Amino acid sequence: MADGYIVDSLESKYQASRRAAVWLQDRLKELRTQASTAERAVADFKAKNNIVDAGGRLLTEQQLAEINSSLTQARGQRAEAQAKLERITSILNADDNDAKVILNDLATVTDTMNNPVITKLRQTYLDYAAREADWSNRYGPTHLAVVNLRNQMREIRHSITEELRRTAEVYKSDLAIAKAREESSQKSLNDTIALSNGTSQAQIVLRDLDSNAQSARALSDNFLQLYMVSVQQQSFPITESRVITQASNAPNKTSPKTMLILLATLIGGTILAGLVAVLLDMMDRVFRTVSQVEQLLHTSCLASIPAIGSEQSVGVAGHSLMSRAARRFNRRPKRPQPLAAKPAPSVATAGLPLRKSELGSNHPQPHRDRLLKANDSVGRYVINAPFSRFSEGFRSIKLATDLSSYGSSNKVIGITSGLPNEGKSTISEALAQTVAQAGSRTLLIDGDIRNPSLTARLAPSAQVGLIDVVVGRVDWKDAVWIDPQTNLHFLPCVVTSRFSNSSDVLASPQMERLFQHLREHYDRIVLDLSPLAPVIDVRATGALADSYVLVIEWAKAKVDIVERVLNETPIVRERLLGAVLNKVNMAVMSRYDIYSASYYRNRYYKRYGYVD
Repeated sequence: MADGYIVDSLESKYQASRRAAVWLQDRLKELRTQASTAERAVADFKAKNNIVDAGGRLLTEQQLAEINSSLTQARGQRAEAQAKLERITSILNADDNDAKVILNDLATVTDTMNNPVITKLRQTYLDYAAREADWSNRYGPTHLAVVNLRNQMREIRHSITEELRRTAEVYKSDLAIAKAREESSQKSLNDTIALSNGTSQAQIVLRDLDSNAQSARALSDNFLQLYMVSVQQQSFPITESRVITQASNAPNKTSPKTMLILLATLIGGTILAGLVAVLLDMMDRVFRTVSQVEQLLHTSCLASIPAIGSEQSVGVAGHSLMSRAARRFNRRPKRPQPLAAKPAPSVATAGLPLRKSELGSNHPQPHRDRLLKANDSVGRYVINAPFSRFSEGFRSIKLATDLSSYGSSNKVIGITSGLPNEGKSTISEALAQTVAQAGSRTLLIDGDIRNPSLTARLAPSAQVGLIDVVVGRVDWKDAVWIDPQTNLHFLPCVVTSRFSNSSDVLASPQMERLFQHLREHYDRIVLDLSPLAPVIDVRATGALADSYVLVIEWAKAKVDIVERVLNETPIVRERLLGAVLNKVNMAVMSRYDIYSASYYRNRYYKRYGYVD
């Protein structure tokens, strides 16, 4: 069967080559006739229109280039002759008695310096001039010898002038010759251009005829090559198939090699996945680990605050977590009491900042409407769930502020962030609650004048606040709100309209005096500030805050933005106490920090009472 296929293939190729050779031979005769006719038409058109080629260029084009070059040279010679004539004419029109003509202007004419007569006369004139000056000094300007020298000098100037006039006549002759040559070249150029324009019109038709002739000749040559190939294939046909070995049944499958393909696919997929992972890691320019914060910002990471659900921030959830923590220590949890039933009126209603030792003293009682009741706030989670990782993080921040206070005054802590919605207000509230719960006289101030979100959360019904205290409308004691559970004092910021000069208010002397007064009444002041990037208010708090804490939202805060805002705010960088990673997903965070993965696993902290 294979031999029959090969014989049939050879026969079919032979027949096809023979038919192609016959057709190509007939077609080749027609193409040769067409090429000859086209070439003859080109030659006849050139003879009819007097078109002569010389070295690949038309004769008129060569003449035009030569005449144009001659015209340019003639114009240059004419301009040179005219300049020489004008210069020597200006010298002749000058005053003959002026010595500058002999000493200076004469040297500017080239031909005069090459003229031996003028050169000799000029040298003699210079000698007489030097002698005349010497004799005038010796014998006086009216001496007979001096007068004779002057007359001789006048005769020399007259001789030089006559010689210059003869040179001017030569320049006039040269100028006339140059003008005649230029006019002749211009006329020849105009005639050649007129002839070239007529030839250019004929060249359009000539190029069309020449293109047709070249196309016909090229097509004829191609068909000639195809005809020769066809004749060779017809005389000695070659088959593309041959029998190498007789077919036999293979014991095993030889193709495709499944194991090799699977192995190559596995290796290729692994490499591709690694490259994609590296690319995603390079594009992921956000803060994800504590070590990343410390390396990039060159500051300490005070705490990693985990993200908590909305159901964990309410009081009921807090009591549930406290109950679970109490059971771990085999203690009976106290039954949660409503806020109205807590017997601490003196703490909740103190008009001034009180220590726990002062709870029984008699102080002015504030209005009942200025009691904080934001039990569902996230910041209350440190009170409702004291054994949570959330609360432990704020105790870490408090300890850092306490240690930084040794040896220096560090009462006012400014809380800020790079961008809005990173949780700085929540951090401020929770930190203030933690410090107040420890027994310190604590004041929380909403210093974000542009967007007082802390006031909207804790004291939405406040009528007066920080701005009213600064301008002197009310006393600061009449604007402070009190948390009845922790004795935290809160100074809201009430803004009735948009505030454009908030930085001026924060940098005003009245604001500085207010903070100096507050430092005398409180142990710790937590100042919630605006973000660094959108507004410049934080830059105006250099006289208010002793140190700053930067809040960074985990997995969302861009590294470039945080570094830029810190560089633009040197007061924050110089007094930066540390940074806080907020809204951290502890389970996901352990994946990025493989060396400290076990640190984030809560199961190691159960024996210490952690319940989250």
